[in-house]
Order: sequence, then structure tokens, then C-alpha cells
Amino acid sequence: MDRRSLFYWSKEYSKSLKKGQDYKELPDVIAVNIVDFNFPPVRNSHTRFHLREDLDHDLVLTEALEIHFLNMVQYRKQRKKILLDDPLNRWLVWLDPGSPPELIEEVVKMDSAIYSANERMVYVTGDEEAIRAYEMRQMALSDYNSSINYAREEGRAEGILEIARKMKAAGRPLSEIMEFTGLPAETIEEV
Repeated sequence: MDRRSLFYWSKEYSKSLKKGQDYKELPDVIAVNIVDFNFPPVRNSHTRFHLREDLDHDLVLTEALEIHFLNMVQYRKQRKKILLDDPLNRWLVWLDPGSPPELIEEVVKMDSAIYSANERMVYVTGDEEAIRAYEMRQMALSDYNSSINYAREEGRAEGILEIARKMKAAGRPLSEIMEFTGLPAETIEEV
């Protein structure tokens, strides 16, 4: 969703509550996060959170806001015992790129919402421009992560060299500087 779409959605959403209306008339907000890492750190593939009071955990601020996490790591661990009569499990089968094609076909036939999502996915993946945009985004994310990791490594290396310089200036023995920094004697002598 680009910024214009988000602005349009926000504008449309804000129209749902008129001046002077009760907040109870706002529609529920449900956030669904599909994660491919172990978060939250629990054994379930599906967790649901609400806003609760810190000291009295039984006091829920509102039922109108739910935050769901679909943990694909935990789902894959449980996959052998997944029952397709549960709609959530059918969605997880469809969302998991590791699901066998015949199982995906089965859940697509079982669930009209998944059938519709699958049809849209087929349409989007057939659109060369959409595929190109997706690939460019993936490349940009990889470039960004690579540059951040490179900068961190460079920063660590500079920090270790700075420690070696200070220890050398303080007259610490070469063996001690090597022990604390992990640097070879040749590098320490050059700093």
C-alpha cells in the first residue's frame, strides 16, 4: 500500500466516526502479523493480544483492538498434526511457501476466501510490472541490510583498532593488547 492509499484509507476510516459520536461506534481494529521468525517466543503458531492494565491483567482496556501473530516457524513444527477443518490452518497452509502443491490445491478448493486470494495472487504474479516492483523491493531490502551489516563490521573493526591504539599509548604489553583485541602482533605494531 503506498502513501496515497494509506492516506485514502485513513480518511475513509476517520469518516466512520462523526463529530459527537460515541467511541463505541468505531469499528474493531484487528492487526494480523505473519512472521517467519520465532516471535512471540511461544509454542503456538497463533497468538492474540489485547491492551491490558499492567497491574491487573484481568482488566482489558478494550476488546476493539486485537493484535494477532501467525508464527510460521511454530506452524511448520506443528504441520504434521494440522487439521484442515480449522480455517486458520487452511490459511497457514496457503501462506507457507513450503506447503506441498497438492495440499495448497486442497485448501483452495475447501475455502472460498482462500480461492479468491489465490485467484488474485495468480493475477498479480502474471503482471510483469508487479513482479518487477516486488523484485526491486527485495533487492533494495537486501542492499540496505548488507550496507548496515557492513557498516557495523567496519565500526567494530575501527573500535578494536582504537582500543589497540589506546592500550599501546598507555604502554600495555603486546601480549595483553593481542589478548584483549584479538588482533595479530603485526596489526598492533602498525597502529
